[in-house]
Amino acid sequence: MSLLMNIRGARKLGGALTLGLTLLACGASAMAQITLTDDRGHTHQFTQAPRRIVTLLPSLTETVCALDACDRLVGVDRYSNYPDSVNKLPKLGGLDDTQIETLVALRPDVVLLAPSSRVQDRLTALGLKVVVLETRSHADVKRLLLKVGQLLAVPDPLKVWQRIDAQVDAAAASLPPSSKGLTLYYEVDSAPYAAGESSFIGETLTRLGARNIVPASLGPFPKLNPEFVVRADPQVIMVAQRNAVNLAARPGWNNVRALRDKRVCVFPPEESEVMGRPGPRIGESAQWMARCLREVAAKPGSRNNNSSNTPAP
Repeated sequence: MSLLMNIRGARKLGGALTLGLTLLACGASAMAQITLTDDRGHTHQFTQAPRRIVTLLPSLTETVCALDACDRLVGVDRYSNYPDSVNKLPKLGGLDDTQIETLVALRPDVVLLAPSSRVQDRLTALGLKVVVLETRSHADVKRLLLKVGQLLAVPDPLKVWQRIDAQVDAAAASLPPSSKGLTLYYEVDSAPYAAGESSFIGETLTRLGARNIVPASLGPFPKLNPEFVVRADPQVIMVAQRNAVNLAARPGWNNVRALRDKRVCVFPPEESEVMGRPGPRIGESAQWMARCLREVAAKPGSRNNNSSNTPAP
């Protein structure tokens, strides 16, 4: 009788042990599951952090790499070029001509792209997990780092933002009082399109103490009537090298203070490209903008001995 009871007890104990292990396994699985809502409002669930990632925007590529997950990238858009390691990856086109078949063949666990990408619905229909993310401001850059950090299950993604924020603070601290309050026009395209006060570029300039001539009410990147710049008469102009040719030849612009006093910072391609990306390198952009402001403050009448920021023709 006692032997029979022992056997029955052992069976009960074994059953309880099996149940406990099952519950433990379920609990571990639940803990590993990642739930994330993207900027379309779509909720995605992942049983584990993605190991094979495709990014279709340079700022998203740089975000993944800033989180020390570059080794998980298997494909990027054609414009992603930083860090150098991504140049060895398959380039999958741009917003309008993504190579869908090549992308699918890479078997990504997730595709990260912008709302402006035209392939999001097609990729979703093909069964891929597509996470749509957008950055328009400094707050968005921070939010994106935390969200992608959650998706990739990387430790302490906030420290990446803290480093970026500290770089912007350091750039602002490097400026002399004479540079504060200078009125400034930042041109992103010769149409002309400007970086307004509400853009991520405008936010950086504000933190550096500059006064943007393009108010937030006009939007982040408005197309301007050239006469707007003439009337605003900025003290400083920041422009990419590709757009800097013959600024003074534009109607009325020869009388703009920035051109008259040679307070024009012309950024080479390797800098202007980064400055146009709302991602982990806005701290570097802030340092280049601060360099410009230091130079114009130091030479009120004739500035710029730095070959990286030469006066416009």
